Amino acid sequence: MFDPFNLRRRTLGAALILAAAVASPIAFAPPALAGVEINTDAQGVMIHGYDPVAYFTSGQPTKGTTAYSAPHNGGRYLFASAANRDAFVKEPAKYAPQYGGYCAMGTALGKKFDGDPTQWKIVDGKLYLNLNADVAKAWNRDVPGNITKANGNWPRIRDKPAAELNRN
Repeated sequence: MFDPFNLRRRTLGAALILAAAVASPIAFAPPALAGVEINTDAQGVMIHGYDPVAYFTSGQPTKGTTAYSAPHNGGRYLFASAANRDAFVKEPAKYAPQYGGYCAMGTALGKKFDGDPTQWKIVDGKLYLNLNADVAKAWNRDVPGNITKANGNWPRIRDKPAAELNRN
């Protein structure tokens, strides 16, 4: 587990990153969410292969294709078009789902449940997914409060495996 307050660990990590960058400057791309466990399928695909940009541009869940894909923070996103892929690559933080693609309500409860790409909502320009329709209905009862809880929980749970958090 990464401890952001452990200076020795941070210094060693920075030295390793620098060494990797010098050894392979073209292939090096440090992940913005190092240590964060994200919600991917067995092939490393995010949000069940749905195009994250389409939620913002067409206002509906749209399946992506492997013909248009891009890596981001340890996962791979699929897109319905080259234009959507390019928009994502330019501003991934604008389009990537919150909480590593996990269920927003689950995160509010300190858990990591799968995010269903058909149970979504954009709030203040951010994409949130939920486990299923019933959970989305509960989340929608107090969206601001649930986002506040989830934002408070995420730093504590983001690097913990879902299986560990969801045991109880």
